[in-house]
Amino acid sequence: MRLTLTHEVHRIAYRDPFRIARTLDPAETGEMTSVIVDLKSGVAHGIEAVGEGYPDAYYGETEATMTAVLPRLLAAVEPLEDRLAGPDSSLPLAREALVQAGTAMASAIAHHGAAKCALDIALHDLVGKRFGIPVHEVLGLSADIPPTDFTIGIDRPSLVAERAARAAHFPALKIKLGGPADVETLAAVRGAYAGPIRVDANTGWTLEDARRILPDLVELGVELIEQPFPARRLDDLATLQAESPLPIVADESAVTIEDLDGLVGVVAGVNVKLAKCGGVGPAARMLTRARELGFRTFLGCMEETSVGIAASASVGSLAEWVDLDGNLLLAADPFEGLELGSDCRWRLSTLPGLGVSRRV
Repeated sequence: MRLTLTHEVHRIAYRDPFRIARTLDPAETGEMTSVIVDLKSGVAHGIEAVGEGYPDAYYGETEATMTAVLPRLLAAVEPLEDRLAGPDSSLPLAREALVQAGTAMASAIAHHGAAKCALDIALHDLVGKRFGIPVHEVLGLSADIPPTDFTIGIDRPSLVAERAARAAHFPALKIKLGGPADVETLAAVRGAYAGPIRVDANTGWTLEDARRILPDLVELGVELIEQPFPARRLDDLATLQAESPLPIVADESAVTIEDLDGLVGVVAGVNVKLAKCGGVGPAARMLTRARELGFRTFLGCMEETSVGIAASASVGSLAEWVDLDGNLLLAADPFEGLELGSDCRWRLSTLPGLGVSRRV
């Protein structure tokens, strides 16, 4: 029997305004948009699986492109249904089929990472439920993952400092920069928070900007600098990394595993996100390859519900730094089951699949 896929679009307000250097218009930052998919397999006794994709217009995706592409992606993976979840399948066979599904989606259409992510997460949830194990065990990975930081968007320095004080129990804060008052903002945060600060300019600086602010970042105890320049300015990234005592981490420059070789010798680290690279399996492979190439590994997220965050956390053991707080930025999460420990580590579920369910 064929796999069947349905989807629904969620628009959820943020707890606080969330602005980054690429979206400083307040009208664009009041809520997130995410696409949740439900996958059913006829050969798996009616098991229902869930996935999520966050369409980011920066990467050319919208909810409309996702919903247009999903049927094509589903058709590409349908021939693998028996091996993924059929009665004669085995866990090794299903694991192999998950890799083949990623290859099939990549062959069906280029780019469209969020759409591929939604289906890939659902396929991993399906396999986990089929064999009665959580997704990290499907991947053969540990449940021991680093704690997450907490992200604060661009705003007036006093407001950013207030939010930093509220989040002071997190072991690190990620502060969005690239606005009009970067140094003032960081100084205000440092007055309210004593722990490690990670900064992310989301392509909002020039090389001159970075050189000017770098001494202040060092003095204020910043731990790393994420994506200071536009994605293809690898020359500027390499120049800054050579001059900086802080690690530079590529995000918008590191979309898929194919980008990694070109970043060797350019930056110290890479930020891997499921919605960019295409899901759980691609993220695990990208993180593994990044480690092989000597990169420091950062596991990030979009502003996703617990579906996307639970899926991301399943590969957390492959990362040095973790930034999985997307669901914590939302005013309401339509899913439950993912728990954050007092140490700010996500507790990976022992339930089959992702271990999350819709709130009732």
